[in-house]
Amino acid sequence: MQQASFHASRRTASASSRILILMIGFSVAFFIVVGRLFYLGLQVFPEAQWVPKGSINGRPAILDRNGEALAMDIPITSVYASPKLIVDVDEAVERITAILPELDRRQLYRRLSSGAQFAWIKRHIRPREEQALWNAGIPGLSFQKEKKRFYPKGTLAAHVLGAVNIDNIGISGLEKWIETDGLANLRQSGMELASEDLSPVVTTLDIRVQHALEDEIAKAIIKHDAKAGAGLVLDVENGEVLALASLPTFDPNEPADALEPDRINRIVAADFEMGSTFKALTTAMALDSGMFSIHSVIDASKPLAFGRMRIHDFEGKYRPLSVAEAFIYSSNISMAKMAIAVGKERQQQFLRQFGQMDALRTELPETAMPILPRRWNEVETATVSFGHGIAVTPLQASMGVAALVNGGRLIRPTFVKDTPVEARTFAAGLVAARTSQAIRYLMSLNATAGSAKKARVPGYFIGGKTGSAEKVVAGRYSKELNITSFMGIVPADNPQYLLLTLLDEPKGLPETHGFRTSGWNAAPLGGAVFKRALPMLGELPSFEAQTDPFSGVR
Repeated sequence: MQQASFHASRRTASASSRILILMIGFSVAFFIVVGRLFYLGLQVFPEAQWVPKGSINGRPAILDRNGEALAMDIPITSVYASPKLIVDVDEAVERITAILPELDRRQLYRRLSSGAQFAWIKRHIRPREEQALWNAGIPGLSFQKEKKRFYPKGTLAAHVLGAVNIDNIGISGLEKWIETDGLANLRQSGMELASEDLSPVVTTLDIRVQHALEDEIAKAIIKHDAKAGAGLVLDVENGEVLALASLPTFDPNEPADALEPDRINRIVAADFEMGSTFKALTTAMALDSGMFSIHSVIDASKPLAFGRMRIHDFEGKYRPLSVAEAFIYSSNISMAKMAIAVGKERQQQFLRQFGQMDALRTELPETAMPILPRRWNEVETATVSFGHGIAVTPLQASMGVAALVNGGRLIRPTFVKDTPVEARTFAAGLVAARTSQAIRYLMSLNATAGSAKKARVPGYFIGGKTGSAEKVVAGRYSKELNITSFMGIVPADNPQYLLLTLLDEPKGLPETHGFRTSGWNAAPLGGAVFKRALPMLGELPSFEAQTDPFSGVR
């Protein structure tokens, strides 16, 4: 009985083993068939392959304040390969380079013979190239539909718009702000973004004014043989930037051009000693302290001495000057004496209140930190008073002067239209109404009888302050190279717009009698911009006699 039971057990075990072997065999055969079908599916249906991560997501259009398109997405195709599926690498390289001759043959051969799952052939090909590659029928090649950023105005407003990388990701300017202001979070959530489903970003720019500004700066650079130039137009009541230019510029359609060192945004990403334009702040500080009025007299009859250091006036009168005369004659001696009288603590507090001591943050991510004196004693108090020894961005200098003339409201500039003013107002009432009116009067006087005379435009009530500063080269001030600037307001009695123009290393000309100071170049540049831009902004000239708006100031 035991022997019979033993044989029965062996038969049962043998049958189980055969069933197990059959199951394993069927499983192996099943996976072979499925794998073969999947492989064939990749050949018949290329879209079933692994899809590369490209710029499949869209970006919102960017418009100027009047609805003009400044940036948009356009459809584009890229070509890639699955090297595992390439049958004949030599033949594939031959056919591809015949259509895309700019490709490196050796590099392409290495990619296609790698046996990898994926390799880009070329991003953003032309439609005719796509059709030619399709007609070539090269096994293992596939196409990816993507989005490419297109800037229909070319270089216009490039430093404001910024650029994107090849994956349509913002890397500078407003494009980067758009990226960090919400698109990145949407992408991380896995949402597919279509450009047409996104609300456009409406900027504060007026492309007509932008063109006029860039065109006049370009002409001034050529005329004065300058290294570079820059400028902006700012609404002093709401802080909206209507135009911003920095030349040399770049084409955002070719973002690699922006990497050249001279393509920097000089208005927000570079610091400059703003020279005598800083004297508007010093004068306002002195007047607002109650220690001075525009009729106060300062002795500027001789240089101001600090040991072996002397502070001189450029083309000085070397006599006692009223505050008004000190402003229009741009007296360094007078400004230094007023600042010393007010004191360094009040000076630092005043400059900080007007946004000159800290970095200015706007929608443009490129921001330079102010360069402040390492120590701030009486000498530094004196030199800072006339814009020497302190460097700020032209945008924050403009913001400070705008606050002086708008009644004392410091408003953070913006490049996005209808951004609430209240949320951007750092402070209000920074100076007394009479101080603000006095600065407007002094700027109008300077455009009538001072260094800003060449900025005047018939029919418009313009005020302004010029500035010329020696450039720092290898840690020392150069006597041959300077930065010139002009800060203008219009209408001078009730300012709506502020214009800044800046030239880097302008040269003296026979018609300027060899002078290269701002009154001979940055100021007339400002006048040329005003003449073209103001009618576009609805400011029409008036030649009717008007009552004196500053009768109460004198």
